[in-house]
Amino acid sequence: MFRMADPDSGSAGFTIIEAVIALALVAVMLSAIGPLIATSMRGVRSVEQHAELVATARAVEAGLPDRGELGVGNLSGDHAGHRWRVDVSPYAGVVVPASAAWTPQSVIITVRSPSGAALRIDTIRLRHRSSG
Repeated sequence: MFRMADPDSGSAGFTIIEAVIALALVAVMLSAIGPLIATSMRGVRSVEQHAELVATARAVEAGLPDRGELGVGNLSGDHAGHRWRVDVSPYAGVVVPASAAWTPQSVIITVRSPSGAALRIDTIRLRHRSSG
């Protein structure tokens, strides 16, 4: 049969050494977990920042003028605190015959966050030759 210790006998509870050892174990576990949490938080912030840059770049791309209206040059602005710039130039990667109805344009979208992180998207857009 199990008996409870008599509280007046002095054998109940933890000794000071047991309490110190328990606190030391907790401190060791927290010191091991702390850097993992800090690394995880930095990773989360980095992913959130990248997602904001991508969302801004998509909004800028969706707001670009139609093919016929997007001429050579650059556009810039601000969207949700992010600076953006669009550079449009003739695409130099191919030789386009004079009889071709379409001509390729290089479109570079650059988005920069307030913290300085940047995202660049390079793409090619076809423009009807009679448009410009």
